[in-house]
Amino acid sequence: MTSYKPHYILIIICLSSILSCNQSSKKELPIYNPSDLNPELVDKNLQSINKNHKVLDFQLINQNGEEITQENYKNSIYVVDFFFTRCPSICPIMTNNMVKIQQQFSNRKDIKLLSISVTPTIDSISVLKEYANDKGVIDAKWNVTTGNKKHIYELARKSYFAVVEQGDGGLQDFIHTPNFILVDKKKQIRGVYDGTDDTEINRIINDIKILAN
Repeated sequence: MTSYKPHYILIIICLSSILSCNQSSKKELPIYNPSDLNPELVDKNLQSINKNHKVLDFQLINQNGEEITQENYKNSIYVVDFFFTRCPSICPIMTNNMVKIQQQFSNRKDIKLLSISVTPTIDSISVLKEYANDKGVIDAKWNVTTGNKKHIYELARKSYFAVVEQGDGGLQDFIHTPNFILVDKKKQIRGVYDGTDDTEINRIINDIKILAN
C-alpha cells in the first residue's frame, strides 16, 4: 500500500490546484454607486453618494398596453437601454444587439430586457407593438416601453445614469445615448456598456453569466 501513497498525494495536489484556479478565475462584478461613475453622467445632487444606490421604481407602459413596474423585474437580472423608434443612427444597432442578448438567454426566465423610449409622445403603444413585432421581441422577456417624459428622463439621469446631457425632461429636452445598463436582482447597477460595440456586447453577455451563476 505504501508504494501508492505518492500517487494519492499527486492526485490530491492536482485537485487542489484545479480548485484553486477555478476559485481565482471567478470574477465578481463591481457594484456601481454615483461616486463610482463619470461625474458627467450623474446628477450633481447625487455625485457624493458612495454606497447603497438602487435604481428607482418606475411606471411605464409596454408594447401590449400593460403597465410595467419594478415588480415585473423582481428577482431578475436585466439590461436597460433608452431609444426611439424613428432613430436612424445608433438605435437600430442597439436594438439588434438587444436581440442578441435576448437570444443568448432565451431559456432564462430571470434574465430580462427593458427598452425605454425617449420620445414617448411619438412612440405610442401601437408604434411600439409594430416595432417589437418587427424586431422579434419576446413579450415575456423584453418590454419595449413608453410613459411620462419627465419620469423617463429622471430615470435616465438619476436612476440608471445613462446620459451625459442635463435637462428638465421638458418639451425641448432630448437625450440620446448608446449605453446599456446592467442591473442585478437587488436593483444595483453592475455595469455600463456601449450598446453599439460588438466587444462590449460580448462583455455584457459574459457579465450577465457571472451574475446568473
